[in-house]
Parts: sequence; structure tokens; C-alpha cells
Amino acid sequence: MISVRRSADRFRGGEPSSGIESLHALSFGRFYDPDNLRFGPLLACNEELLDPGAGFDEHPHSHTEIVTWVVEGELTHRDSAGHATVVRPGDVQRLSAGAGVRHVERNDGAAPLRFVQMWLAPVEPGGEPSYEIVHGIADSTPYAVPAAGAMLHVRRLTPDERTALPDAERVYVHVVRGQVQCGGEELGPGDSLRVTGEKDLELIAADAAELLLWELG
Repeated sequence: MISVRRSADRFRGGEPSSGIESLHALSFGRFYDPDNLRFGPLLACNEELLDPGAGFDEHPHSHTEIVTWVVEGELTHRDSAGHATVVRPGDVQRLSAGAGVRHVERNDGAAPLRFVQMWLAPVEPGGEPSYEIVHGIADSTPYAVPAAGAMLHVRRLTPDERTALPDAERVYVHVVRGQVQCGGEELGPGDSLRVTGEKDLELIAADAAELLLWELG
């Protein structure tokens, strides 16, 4: 089964008056949709836009794997486990909340910040929080999130380039930029593709494109 969710249908949240705009691809917070609660272990796929100086003050998380991909700008991250980093385009950041952790996310730069943040449910809840950042991840290097039984693939395609989707039980595709085609469907920035029980599918780029592909159980 192939299901396309359009960018325009995402839930709009955040606090625009505070320089924060959020776009939610799945049911999230006060935006409750019982038919769109999760996709396998994927609980959230949020596109966040922060003005310079804006951000999320310290807040808690638990029993969640949080993976962040910066599209434009720089994300300043600090957490209660003592990590303080700046995440830039091309970096993958993972915060495993474990039994509980608190963190701050801000745009302390001079330019607007846009990032995609994805939440996954761990196979086993609890445990100690952990943190990792991979700088400049390559297309050929999948990023594993074993606690959630998931694998992230980053794809940067040139016009007319093709890339195969993983033959997994579930595949989730988020289009960061560009136009792509899959199974007769055209997808643009912010669109998502949910694939269940399909094999031998591929994406074809109409122009330069950047994609986040989740291989899910």
C-alpha cells in the first residue's frame, strides 16, 4: 500500500508571535487525529521554522528517540545530561530520552533556522538517556536507531537520478526539497510517502532533491 500525505495538509502549530512555526505530519499535541497517530514506530515528523533568537525553552522528554535533521541555519542544543552542541545542515542528531531528560533547542544564529525533527517509539521504554551527533553524514551511510528498530537514509538526488526504496515492512519518505516521483505519484517539498508491504519501488528526481527515508519495522 502507498499513501501520500501533502504538505498543505500538515497541522500548523508553534507560536508565530514568538518566531516559531511548526508543521506536523502526524497527530501531535493539541492537534489530535485518531486516524494519523503514528506510522510503525514513527510518532512524529515535524518541520520547525525558528526566527533568529527564537526557540523552545527547557522541556522534558521520556521514552522517545528524537532524531533531528537541520535544513537551513544552525540549531543550538543543550540537555540535562550535559551535552551542548550546534547542529548544522548535513548533521544527524539523536537524543534518546530514556526514562527522562530535559533539553533546550534554540536558534542563536543570525539567519532563520529550519529543521525536521522525527520522534520514534523505542522497543523497550526507560533506560539511561544518551546523545549522539554525526557531522556531515553521507548518502551511502544509513543512520541506525536500533532502540526503535529503525534506519534513516539520507538521499540527495540530481535531476533524473533514481534511488531504490528499502524493501522493509514499512518505509516513510519525507521530501525536504525538490520534486520526485514514485509509483505514479508526484511529491514536492513537505510531502510524505508511507509505504507498507511493497517491494521494488524507486524514487525518480525531477530536479535536485533532498529526501529523508525511514526504514521501519
